[in-house]
Amino acid sequence: MNGAVARVQDEVSREEWRLRVDLAAAYRAVALFGWDDLIFTHLSARVPGPEPHFLINPYGLLFDEICASDLVKVNLEGETVLDTPHAPNPAGFVIHGAIHEAREDASCVLHLHTLDGCAVAAQADGLLPLNQTSMLVREDLAYHAYEGVAVDLDERARLIADLGDRHALILRNHGTLTVGASIAEAFARMYLLERACSMQVRSLAGGRPLEKPTAAAIERTAAQGRYGLRAAAEPLLWPALLRRLDGIDSSFRC
Repeated sequence: MNGAVARVQDEVSREEWRLRVDLAAAYRAVALFGWDDLIFTHLSARVPGPEPHFLINPYGLLFDEICASDLVKVNLEGETVLDTPHAPNPAGFVIHGAIHEAREDASCVLHLHTLDGCAVAAQADGLLPLNQTSMLVREDLAYHAYEGVAVDLDERARLIADLGDRHALILRNHGTLTVGASIAEAFARMYLLERACSMQVRSLAGGRPLEKPTAAAIERTAAQGRYGLRAAAEPLLWPALLRRLDGIDSSFRC
């Protein structure tokens, strides 16, 4: 263990260190699945405790090099509150800070610019019920109109109003976003949303007539998604993903 890692561990609680490890793992998993966008986009998580503090990536590191000790602790304005050689991207916390402040249940916020997510974000009909995966998530999905690069604080109120009480958001002409009470939950939602977008892009590109599910099947699958995802994410999906990441490169834990 190097000195920088030891220093961060000494300065934070055990709960925060565990959160750092999980968030660093989420960054590595985003890179593993090819969802990263060089040094851009962000994943954030609320630090346990009374203060409104959050962890976010240091600006300039690729997602597959981020470690637990690299993560920057910031307040709702995106200002660092723990000494670090790294700096966050202030623009990145315009979206994240707004959601963390407005939604008590949004302990983790993931935001991506994937090819297929952006493709669906540009389609007027949004996410269609073309496959089981989309039907599991689309009733918990909201939309927010594009207003330019998210640096305007005035946009926060409109974004929060559009998200409402849902846990997934398509930012039109921009990308995808999910929230969760835990990193595991937010990641599971993002996995399903991104898979659904990829399936839709491939289905529409096939050039053949599409089979449409019945309204009853769509409604039933949506209900199954509401209850099944949370039950599987924390105890099953997340430990499995950590095992996979450890087998590839466990340095995210440092």
